[in-house]
Amino acid sequence: MYKIVEIKKLNDFVKSMVIEAPYVARRCQPGQFVIIRSHDDSERVPLTIADYDRENETITIVYQELGYSTKRLSTKKVGESLEDVAGPLGVKAPVGDAKRVLGIGGGVGIAPLYPQVKNLSSLGATVHTILGGRTSDLVIMEDMFKDYSSVTVATDDGSKGIKGTVVDAMKDLINREKFDRIIAIGPVPMMHAVVDMAKKENIPTTVSLNPIMIDGTGMCGGCRVTVGGEVKFACVDGPDFDGFLVDFEELSRRQNMYREFEQKYDREHPCHIGLEE
Repeated sequence: MYKIVEIKKLNDFVKSMVIEAPYVARRCQPGQFVIIRSHDDSERVPLTIADYDRENETITIVYQELGYSTKRLSTKKVGESLEDVAGPLGVKAPVGDAKRVLGIGGGVGIAPLYPQVKNLSSLGATVHTILGGRTSDLVIMEDMFKDYSSVTVATDDGSKGIKGTVVDAMKDLINREKFDRIIAIGPVPMMHAVVDMAKKENIPTTVSLNPIMIDGTGMCGGCRVTVGGEVKFACVDGPDFDGFLVDFEELSRRQNMYREFEQKYDREHPCHIGLEE
């Protein structure tokens, strides 16, 4: 069992959870993920490792209360345990030799960006981070990023930072500063837009993909993506890939394949938080 040692509410929809997971904490690297089950009859949910503490043998996950499983995860309290934490899974994020890095995170995608920024800073790279959300309430972890990078915030409604998208902020920033690498993590349309602009400026860009995933070992094929004309599996070949080579059109179609079924399930199986225990 995997004891929960801390839970923080990051906004009305997003929480972070620190979990005792000794094996994972000792071996994980930035970019890797775990698959968790909150209860013994829960589905498997893949979540990127947002932080880790090797000394205390804990990892941090960040999740959005969106569907049945994540809402049910939110019924867990400090001192209770998760049923499973399988990992570390996936390939660690590429480090490379970039000296000036631009990190771009949107929404919950801000969380998996954090360990990469933290790691690059420790290796001597100068990092500037753009964090985006529709409103200021949806921009998470800003203070944590400030420990390792300069930070620009962009909100759609202008409630904080620049009024506009992360791509608007990116355009302004790369016109003023030089970067030799970009890391973009967030919704698929956001990453696609970042890559399109990065191509024009010829700045190598890494993206983190989160297609539908089941087993996390490459056996089910559910997380297949096309990268450079070849079929890859995000769970064992990624989740980080060269953004210039990703087929975003195919990825977008696959991400939306089961939307109707998910919505139907949520309507027919409402999660009565606190009542199903």
